Amino acid sequence: MQAKDIHAVIRTVKREIARWPEPVVGVVARQSGRDPFLVLISCLLSLRTKDKTTAEASERLFALASTAVTMQELTTSAIEQAIYPVGFYRTKAKQIQQICTQLLERYEGLVPDRIDELLTLPGVGRKTANLVVTVGYEKPGICVDIHVHRISNRWGYVKTKNPDETEQALRNKLPREYWITFNDLLVPFGQNLCQPVSPFCSRCKIARYCDRVGVLRSR
Repeated sequence: MQAKDIHAVIRTVKREIARWPEPVVGVVARQSGRDPFLVLISCLLSLRTKDKTTAEASERLFALASTAVTMQELTTSAIEQAIYPVGFYRTKAKQIQQICTQLLERYEGLVPDRIDELLTLPGVGRKTANLVVTVGYEKPGICVDIHVHRISNRWGYVKTKNPDETEQALRNKLPREYWITFNDLLVPFGQNLCQPVSPFCSRCKIARYCDRVGVLRSR
């Protein structure tokens, strides 16, 4: 993919994903008025978990508590029961309690808006930190999950080995106007069309721009 093609590609992807469900963290952000705490917790729950399961778990948990203060008052068992069956639910329940404790001790219960500070919280990696900054605070950042990493490389837009490298490459190359929304676009695009194995290239409206790096077979 040529660097200049990214504008046309983004426009097309925006049109394509309109027919698919919005990623769960985006739904939580929209429904909560972009509450950074709820974005943070829902993102933590979403790791290695399907969107439907994450959405249902988030709804159950937030019905019990929706702030660091009220969440900390829940027992580990109560959190586990609320978020089951998300992936690693026992570990995540403990992390949620630890996060709430640190938010109250260090930030008066507020979620920090800086990536370096977010990374000091239990269970928070760069993907989660960037999502909180971009979705929760609408500040510049690029959230790179497996879909963003895989598709950016498949397009030939970047050539990187892991999501961290992809984030840095995109920060150097992707126009800043697309930083915040890039993840929201590529997640449903990757889940529904540009799938990991045998993507639907014959249906893809951006096929002429795509280098199809690593694609061995397609539909």
